[in-house]
Amino acid sequence: MKSLNLTSQRQAVYDIVLNSHDHPTAAEVMNRLVEQGHSLAYGTVYNSLRYLSDKQMIRELKLGEAASRYDARMDDHQHIICEVCGAVDEVMNQVPREWMNTVAKDTGYTIGHAHVVFGGVCPNCKNKKNN
Repeated sequence: MKSLNLTSQRQAVYDIVLNSHDHPTAAEVMNRLVEQGHSLAYGTVYNSLRYLSDKQMIRELKLGEAASRYDARMDDHQHIICEVCGAVDEVMNQVPREWMNTVAKDTGYTIGHAHVVFGGVCPNCKNKKNN
């Protein structure tokens, strides 16, 4: 296992991501740190997120938005994004092996992993629209 150098700043950033279920952006991590009384520079937060991602403690999600989001769940799962409010939720279904085999056959790639991002309208936004 890679050796870890978890400074107090990195630990604070990790704790925010670990205890967040909404896949926060770096700016949201920063705001939550401030709310908890931490005083970290933006550069420190971004560098900590990169370090934690590099050490595979968190996952950086590039979901087609301007800003990356961060997830502390490292098990294999997918994501779904509300196209109205931008909420991100986890989808615990596995990518079907048949899909991966088809993509490998069509592209010639050897596939190591897959991450599928679904788009739709979340229940809250759907309910607002129907009222």
